[in-house]
Amino acid sequence: MKRSLLMLLLSFCFAASASAGNCEGRIINPITDVCWSCVFPIKLGGVTLSSGKNADPETDANRLCLCASGANITVGLNMSFWEPLRTAEVVRTPYCFPSLGGMELNVGIRAPAHGRTPNKSTSAQRSSFYQVHWYFTPWLFILEVLLDTKCLEQSAWDLAYMTELDPLWDDSVTTFFLNPDASLFANPAAAAACAADCVAATSSLPVSELYWCAGCHGGIFPLTGWVGSHVHFPQASSLLVARFTMKLHRSGLQWAAYGEKGQCGPYLE
Repeated sequence: MKRSLLMLLLSFCFAASASAGNCEGRIINPITDVCWSCVFPIKLGGVTLSSGKNADPETDANRLCLCASGANITVGLNMSFWEPLRTAEVVRTPYCFPSLGGMELNVGIRAPAHGRTPNKSTSAQRSSFYQVHWYFTPWLFILEVLLDTKCLEQSAWDLAYMTELDPLWDDSVTTFFLNPDASLFANPAAAAACAADCVAATSSLPVSELYWCAGCHGGIFPLTGWVGSHVHFPQASSLLVARFTMKLHRSGLQWAAYGEKGQCGPYLE
């Protein structure tokens, strides 16, 4: 069986550290802290084996697949499900890792900690800045939930990325080379189109064509840790996770693995 729809289920760790510098948290428990019901629906060869509450996006993948690697040819059925592969952690205090039990891993490189800008008139006019930590957490493979399948990402648990070491995360000007198309959407018409993306994301899935929008959370660009309209922490952290995911894709560090192109392995998107 080869992968057809191997989507990322991001387990958000919304744990902000105290402004005084105290770092608190607890180590992730894969049994209780992972949304296992979010793995569904599961399909095999286009047939639903187990349904779920999550939306089931349509892809161009075929029921059967044929993959060749050198002289080896594998024929199988496509399998689709939502796999918990990555965990994103959003924090205010640099080098604070709540998912590691509140551990502080300061490597000696100064990282910005701007916090939030107060505004008494309305919270939507407040700005904020956060750091993001990106973990490899392929729980299905680590826990050996599915043993006889090549659809799973077979990697180890790892802290893969921390924005404290990324100079672009705090620089909206320099990071423009990652999102030059941001200039196309800096207008009222593009901002108004995000309302349609918000409605679609609330009812089912967001509109792929409106990629400069992050549902109801705000605009994707710029790909930095700055949130121009901070309403509350879940909104700001969700927006930054969406931004960071696109940043990884544009940097070539995150690959896609769904649809016909992803039947035999991940591809650059």
